[in-house]
Amino acid sequence: MSKLFGYPEFDSNGEMILTTYDNDYSEMMMDIRVYKLKKDEKRVFMRQEEETAVLLLAGNVVYKWDDVSAEAARRDVFTEGPWCVHVCRNNAVEVTAVEDSEILVQCTHNDREFSSEFYKPEDAPWKYSCVGKFGNVAKRRVNTIFDHDISPESNMVLGEVLNDRGNWSGYLPHRHPQPETYLFKFDRPEGFGASFVGDEVFKSVNNSFSAIPGGELHPQAAAPGFQMYTCWMIRHLDGNPWLQTDRCEDERYVWLHEAQL
Repeated sequence: MSKLFGYPEFDSNGEMILTTYDNDYSEMMMDIRVYKLKKDEKRVFMRQEEETAVLLLAGNVVYKWDDVSAEAARRDVFTEGPWCVHVCRNNAVEVTAVEDSEILVQCTHNDREFSSEFYKPEDAPWKYSCVGKFGNVAKRRVNTIFDHDISPESNMVLGEVLNDRGNWSGYLPHRHPQPETYLFKFDRPEGFGASFVGDEVFKSVNNSFSAIPGGELHPQAAAPGFQMYTCWMIRHLDGNPWLQTDRCEDERYVWLHEAQL
């Protein structure tokens, strides 16, 4: 059984490793890392047999890919929407920091080829979920940058969630057979929440992550006073991609859909 939660740190080169194919979180089947880039720093990401998504978390960068160049700026994940470049195997993404910036890089094995995409905030708008349900304490904003419907040749899903202060997400408790990784951020350094993976409960803090094996229930909650951001990343299974309709809620809690709370 792989580990279920992690508290990584940035190394001296500005790299923070979450999951790899051979660390304690190999069951996620993805290589996920976060990088801090100093002003004018450049990094190039290219995997010969893997697709790659490079998501801007904060700052101002210039992306270059497929002889295309585009600038992207995001004050932070709590106030502005996502910018992301997604490429198939053997394609490079170059990122140059116009100012100090932070990016997330998500990779997985994929031998299919597909057209590169540059996703902008208007391509992944925030939409509220569960407004007025469950006593209105599971209201959160969700975006999907790409999934099987948007990028059918991809083996990954990438999206974001913003919990309102003190609210739940991933609620009702639900499961799906595909593994999923969550990266958490909070709008204040002392912010915290609770992350449930099956029968285990972990304290979520800034830059912590959960590694959710397929089939495990996984709701989360943010403490009152703190807004929580979650980058959610799913790995499709061969012949069994994750679909928006695949959410399987725990039957013990479905009565809450009709409850007057």
